[in-house]
Amino acid sequence: MASTAAGKQRIPKVAKVKNKAPAEVQITAEQLLREAKERELELLPPPPKQKITDEEELNDYKLKKRKGFEDNIRKNRTVISNWIKYAQWEESLKEVHRARSIYERALDVDHRNITLWLKYAEMEMKSGQVNHARNIWDRAITILPRVNQFWYKYTFMEEMLGNVAGCRQVFERWMEWEPGEQPWHSYINFELRYKEVDKGRTIYERFVIVHPEVKNWIKYARFEEKHGYIAHSRKVYERSVEFFGEDYVDENLFVAFAKFEETQKEFERVRVIYKYALDRIPKPQAQELFKFYTMFEKKFGDRGGIEEVIVSKRRFQYEEEVKANPHNYDAWFDYLRLVENDADPDTVREVYERAIANIPPIQEKRHWKRYIYLWINYALYEELEVKDPEKTRQVYQASLDLIPHKKFTFAKIWLLYAQFEIRQKNLQGARRVMGTAIGKCPKNKLLKGYIELELQLREFDRCRKLYEKYLEFSPENCTTWIKFSELETILGDGERARAIFELAIGQPRLDMPEVLWKSYIDFEIEQEEFENTRNLYRRLLQRTQHVKVWISYAKYELSINGPDRLQKSRQIFEEANKGMRSCEEKEERLMLLESWREFEREFGSESSMDRVRELMPDKVKKRRKLTAEDGSDAGWEEYYDYIFPEDAANQPNLKLLAMAKMWKRQQMVDEDEENGEGNDDEGEKSPEKSPEVAEETPPSSDQPAAPPENDSERNAENETEEEKKTKDDDRDDSSSSDSDDGGKKGEKERKSGGEKERKSGEDKE
Repeated sequence: MASTAAGKQRIPKVAKVKNKAPAEVQITAEQLLREAKERELELLPPPPKQKITDEEELNDYKLKKRKGFEDNIRKNRTVISNWIKYAQWEESLKEVHRARSIYERALDVDHRNITLWLKYAEMEMKSGQVNHARNIWDRAITILPRVNQFWYKYTFMEEMLGNVAGCRQVFERWMEWEPGEQPWHSYINFELRYKEVDKGRTIYERFVIVHPEVKNWIKYARFEEKHGYIAHSRKVYERSVEFFGEDYVDENLFVAFAKFEETQKEFERVRVIYKYALDRIPKPQAQELFKFYTMFEKKFGDRGGIEEVIVSKRRFQYEEEVKANPHNYDAWFDYLRLVENDADPDTVREVYERAIANIPPIQEKRHWKRYIYLWINYALYEELEVKDPEKTRQVYQASLDLIPHKKFTFAKIWLLYAQFEIRQKNLQGARRVMGTAIGKCPKNKLLKGYIELELQLREFDRCRKLYEKYLEFSPENCTTWIKFSELETILGDGERARAIFELAIGQPRLDMPEVLWKSYIDFEIEQEEFENTRNLYRRLLQRTQHVKVWISYAKYELSINGPDRLQKSRQIFEEANKGMRSCEEKEERLMLLESWREFEREFGSESSMDRVRELMPDKVKKRRKLTAEDGSDAGWEEYYDYIFPEDAANQPNLKLLAMAKMWKRQQMVDEDEENGEGNDDEGEKSPEKSPEVAEETPPSSDQPAAPPENDSERNAENETEEEKKTKDDDRDDSSSSDSDDGGKKGEKERKSGGEKERKSGEDKE
């Protein structure tokens, strides 16, 4: 590259391509590579073979090669491959002394190169220089004692030479460095090859101390077993168990020990080993142990042994569950149920104490509901299984001291404690317990339980006092009033029972007043105080106009034997119907009428039955608009409504609509008769009429229909009769609405249905 006078470099000019059009023949890179391969452009011809004919040429060749090797070494002394190639070339020429010199020079450069030592020693062994080889191996293991390959090669050479003592001496020198497991096994196998079992045992003793692992102890024991030393093998297993202690136990050691004893037919020893291991090994690490123990019991044990294995396994599972979550009371219940069946009382007590020690962290009753059953089960176990009343009393007392009675309590445990004292014939203690419970935390269940207790003991005076306390605590509880009155009734004091009922119905607040009134009425009926019962019904009807009260009152009057019982019952139904006209619940009013109809059907006459039938409502389908919670339109809903004749008579719109329908129907009947006379001159055939028109045609069909005004005047006198005739039409017209348009629409549908074949009906529509 040329430069200018100023010293600046000048970029050469790039040749401009004049013709940038693509060549006619395109050559790809693949084609170029293929042509190069075919022409063998990359291959170099091999050097010519040189034939050496005399010693002078050989010396010249050696000199030339040595000079080349020396030059390579001089260029880079640290490349050991150059040294090794140089030494191997000299070795190929049988120049051992020169090769040895080269190896020594190389070791001066890098004496920690393993390959260099191996090549050097192999050269000496190939050439038969054993002492030189020993010297090299000694130097190698002295400089690099942690390279196992040197030791393996050295011992192999000595053993191949038959120098057993020398080989053993090399092994001993190696073992002083405490190598890994494989060198020890090699040493042991070496001694076994020459039947030196005692020396092998000695090596194993040193081996398990240097490498104290379970598998090595097992190998040692199997070594003794293999050579027939059963006592030594058992002793090795026992020493291994003592060596590892309880902190570093392993299930594999116990499994191997148990299998050894099993092969020796020592089944009791096997069972003891498994139990010892299961008591000391953590549960997650004992899965294989459980498996082999179960298999052993299935092969050599009885049913009890198999069950014991399963129970032990389940016990370990429960231990893990309660250890993971001590407040998992369901797991405690399962665990306690298991130990109660198989364990001794001390073990069961220990588990119970561990369970009840896990007090719920929050003083809320929902967290204590499961926990309190631990105490109950504990007390029942002590009483029923262990038969220890004093311990049971202590358990009950401890549980009651633990519960925060100011926030909540459990009536069950108070009642169980009192019942326990009664079973122990300690009546005063039971009363003391219940009195303490009512004083600390009065509850309905506690008071009921105390009253039942005194009732069983036939202490009626105490029951009266308890009922009084109960009613002071909860005066709105109707059940208590009823039970108190029943007690007095059983004792034959009707006046006290009646007075209790009077006090009860006079309370301002009651949880179930209907039950209380019913009980009072039933009491008076049982006492056959009919006037008092009537008075009670009247007093109850002053407070409520419920339909069931009226029906019950009517049935009561019907149940009394007397000449006027039917009249009184009918009178009550009439009074109820009159009183319920203003009731918004039409279903209740319908229920009353249906009950009245059943009564008349059974005991009444045809006229009374017709009278009730006239009062029965019409069931119509209506629609009403629904509104969602946010005020939006939610569509329409269909529902059934009841229209009572008495209510329809008071509504002018319905009355006017009924009269208009009657006039229209009369007009349609007259027109049908006229059309029938015009079509049939001979009078042989009468015109066909629809069933609806035929049924509703009045007797005087020849007279012309009166106008709506005259018809209304005539219907005013027979209002009930006309409403009865138009029931079916009211049912159809009221389905859509109460407006006049809805009535016209229903009329139009009936007209078209009855005059399909007559054109005159179409003109009227």
